[in-house]
Amino acid sequence: MSYSKDHPYNSLPLLLPDASLLEKVSIYKKLTEARVALAELKGRLPIIPNPLMLINTLVLQEAKDSSTIENIFTTNDKLYKAFSSTASNTDSATKEVLRYREALWNSFTQVQSPADFSIHLAVNIFQLITEKKEEVRIGQVYIGNSTRIVYTPPEPGTVLLEKLNNWFDVARNNKDLDPLLKMAILHYQFEAIHPYSDGNGRTGRILNVLYLCLKKLLDLPVLYLSKYILDNKNDYYRLLREVTETNVWENWILYILDAVKQTSIFTLQKVNAIFDNYTAVIEKVKSEAKDIYSRELIDVIFSQPYCKISILEDQHIASRNTASKYLKKLEEIGILTSETVGRETLYKNVSLYAILSNS
Repeated sequence: MSYSKDHPYNSLPLLLPDASLLEKVSIYKKLTEARVALAELKGRLPIIPNPLMLINTLVLQEAKDSSTIENIFTTNDKLYKAFSSTASNTDSATKEVLRYREALWNSFTQVQSPADFSIHLAVNIFQLITEKKEEVRIGQVYIGNSTRIVYTPPEPGTVLLEKLNNWFDVARNNKDLDPLLKMAILHYQFEAIHPYSDGNGRTGRILNVLYLCLKKLLDLPVLYLSKYILDNKNDYYRLLREVTETNVWENWILYILDAVKQTSIFTLQKVNAIFDNYTAVIEKVKSEAKDIYSRELIDVIFSQPYCKISILEDQHIASRNTASKYLKKLEEIGILTSETVGRETLYKNVSLYAILSNS
């Protein structure tokens, strides 16, 4: 049966596409550029002494932009405050973005070998993001709006499960294709299968970065891919449709490879800026507040944009009274600014906040 946007795409081909569709000079040129940029990012990550500095900062930004692609909006400030605060008035969109960050981090800690890259992993991601208990969808869904259908994914049941099992088999076992090319193909196929009732795009984008970590192209899931997709959102959806309607892969793969290249460069700039600022703050505290200096204290205030007394207590850096003194001193010398949120006082790392908020 030929493809029709109005009918379930049960004839969606299993992976992988014919190699002749991928053997393009343009693809291999862009692949080289993407691999170089990604390798440079991977090589630079160890300069950050505490991985939490990146997990709690860059991953929050990825969570925010990936959610924005799906029209789930929050602000940097709401997100950072909610991540640090116990206040109960966090809005639903911000909570949803925080769940994305939790899903990404939890799944990253679970993927130690190809066997862990499984349907079970993807279901856990979907359930964490959406707070739904269901697994693979049991109903038919449509992509579009109330007046226009743009795509109808495969019907639930045997057809969907065949394609999803094929997806994970190829992701785990096929070693003949460069991982970046395969990631591009896998991402299209996951969105075309559309295995869940909601959250498919966000789940698929988490699987992208987990796949790069599984293939040892990254050691931490900090590549900021959703920024590129958000900045080029119309092309993202147009090229997904192009593969579906024409079986031409070149433009889609070039798009994903360029996303890897550009976001590797962008993420590297963020990592360098965080490190430069981190070392500058160390010198400033040593110079202007030597009596409170410790590397652990600086690590904590760089582990997320907002800090509070209880975080210093939990990290065994200081008792409550001493922690309060430390944070007030850092505010006095211009590193932090304080703000009351509910019943708590949060201390914003001014320069870190600026780095993360600058797109």
